[in-house]
Amino acid sequence: MNVRPPHTTNNSNSTIPTERSEVLYGTENAKNLLLQIASQAKRRIDVCDDYTIPSVNIPAELFKRLLSQAKSGQIRFRYLTEITKGNIEYCKQIMEIAEVRHLYGIKANFGVSDTEYTSTAVMQQVHAIPEVIYSNVEKIVEQQQYLFETLWSKAISSEQRIREIEEGIIPYETRIIENNPDDIVKQIRRLSQNSNELATCLTSGGMQYSYNYFFDVKKKLLDKQKRGEHKGIRYISNIDKDNIQLVKKYLESGIQVKHVRNLPPMSFGVSDKEIAATIEKMEGGKRVESLLVSNEPAYVKHFSSIFEELWKNGIDAADRIRDIGEGIDLADIEIIQNPKEGIARAWNIIKSAREEISIMFSSANVLLRQVDMGALQLLKNISEVRGAKVRLLIPSYSDEPTLSTILEELKSQCPLVDVRSMDKTLQTKITIVLSDRKECIIIELKDDTKDSSYSAAGLSTYSNSKSIVSSYVSIFESIWKQTELYEQLKVHDKMQKEFINVAAHELRTPIQPILGLSEVLQSKIKDNEQRALVDVISRNAKRLQRLTEDILDVTRIESQSLSLKKETFNLNEIIMSILAEYGSRTGSKNNVKITFASKDDFTVQGDIGRLGQVLSNFIDNATKFTQEGNIDISVEKIQNDNVVVLSVRDTGSGIDPDIMPRLFTKFTTMSSVGTGLGLYISKNIVEAHGGRIWAENNSNGKGATFSFSLPIFKT
Repeated sequence: MNVRPPHTTNNSNSTIPTERSEVLYGTENAKNLLLQIASQAKRRIDVCDDYTIPSVNIPAELFKRLLSQAKSGQIRFRYLTEITKGNIEYCKQIMEIAEVRHLYGIKANFGVSDTEYTSTAVMQQVHAIPEVIYSNVEKIVEQQQYLFETLWSKAISSEQRIREIEEGIIPYETRIIENNPDDIVKQIRRLSQNSNELATCLTSGGMQYSYNYFFDVKKKLLDKQKRGEHKGIRYISNIDKDNIQLVKKYLESGIQVKHVRNLPPMSFGVSDKEIAATIEKMEGGKRVESLLVSNEPAYVKHFSSIFEELWKNGIDAADRIRDIGEGIDLADIEIIQNPKEGIARAWNIIKSAREEISIMFSSANVLLRQVDMGALQLLKNISEVRGAKVRLLIPSYSDEPTLSTILEELKSQCPLVDVRSMDKTLQTKITIVLSDRKECIIIELKDDTKDSSYSAAGLSTYSNSKSIVSSYVSIFESIWKQTELYEQLKVHDKMQKEFINVAAHELRTPIQPILGLSEVLQSKIKDNEQRALVDVISRNAKRLQRLTEDILDVTRIESQSLSLKKETFNLNEIIMSILAEYGSRTGSKNNVKITFASKDDFTVQGDIGRLGQVLSNFIDNATKFTQEGNIDISVEKIQNDNVVVLSVRDTGSGIDPDIMPRLFTKFTTMSSVGTGLGLYISKNIVEAHGGRIWAENNSNGKGATFSFSLPIFKT
């Protein structure tokens, strides 16, 4: 079968291509098709391949044609693939003729030009292309162009990925896989195969899922363990009559298993390198539809910590299986309906503690009510007389003056009691009381507005079940560790902000005399060469002054102390004033023209200096990225919203898609000049005025437009 050119229909005026889609067979036809598409491309050729394709030899004649077209600037050739150790040399060859980017796990195999689309019908594992799909249907081509642009925007540069591979850099990544059960199975198998040790916490249904899809991998890991090449596999699950036979198979294979009755609200697996977690129950071995995968060290450490805590308090599978076989369940679980009885039981298990008491209060008011009942004396006796370790977790109390006083009294009367404040987002409707890690009582908070503990409390649940107690111990320990980390971060953040603030203020001190004396020297020096040297000093001092002011502004923004001196003024007048300042600054760029046109005057209320700072930042960015052309400033009213929009449109290089999503965040810049703080500061200034800020690339492909809106002042 030979490749045919597009069908045409002739009439007296034009030749109209006939749209068609078809499948072509044979390697020669496939190569001819690629040559045809390359020869007919006007502006672009975009190719997306999986990691196996770069190793398929590019036809020599196609390579030469693309090389010639790319070098001459005739077309833009972009290539997207997953760069691996196996195909890195081929990718380097492709980089000679194309812009290349890397995207993890890409499976698509297609190419699209201005008017044509082609795709391999099967995944390639050989050096031949047996069949391809071709189409020049306009809608299909547009869809594939959109798909490529979407994938291209998510990819990273080939240079970065090659550097990671060659230098052995591990790219840390956290991602969620959704609605792709096959890929999820593949990712879990990969995590298991690459592990040096493996720990898994699963629901009862998850045990069946694991057995169905991963037991063969686990057996290979166990063989490696026998050879001393793996540290082993551990499982935690709720062992019951439904999964007991599966657990026996795991034990027989050499996998360690423990039983925990109340598991965390998710299933997860953690190796020495990665974690995978899901909140799905996997009942009956149902496949997972959503999975969190991460190799971030913080995640790995966190989930490892949770597993180890559960493992430490779990029950050996052999003991659990024996109890099930004998119909024995020694755990005591009791629901207490009467709030008075529930609170009394909580006090009793606190009094009976010998080694450790841990309490997580559901609210600050719960502690206040318990203090009224004499809790301070009870905790003092436990911590000092009995020598037990006492720890209290309380929702954030910085805005509770009464509670702050009580806490000061607690620290004074009970110096051995360790008290920590947890973030209010972690606040729950239950108070957890743990005694010696053997007993627990959970007290429901029914109405926190009541003055009496008995009126505020609801149901209580008591248990001495090892699995239940260990689960709540894990929850308490996790939050306890988080508060420690949170406090450390707050101290670090405060120190960092204080240092930046002090440094910025200290920088201000020498800058002013440098600027002042530079001006004095400029007025006295007659020698042009010496004047030029002083100009360099003055210019860089002004640059340092702007940097200092930016740092101070960021500090004010983050400490919420950015103040505005609002007054009513004509927006056009401030624009003209700023443009007058730019007259001398843009003089050196004679090929860039700044224009401003406005049919109407608009009165707004705000801080003239701050809004001028935003406009100056817009113009600075426009001149920085515009080598020639126009910078147009416009002001217009949005009729229905009663707001005025100021826009700065340039004909420069535009906004890089890679930084567009984080354009108004700190330290975002594609320039070698500047800190990337200007737009972040501008955003906060505009929003402090009740306005909005945004940016977009121009529709004609040349330059970008930055805009902000302000409410129009009503007299």
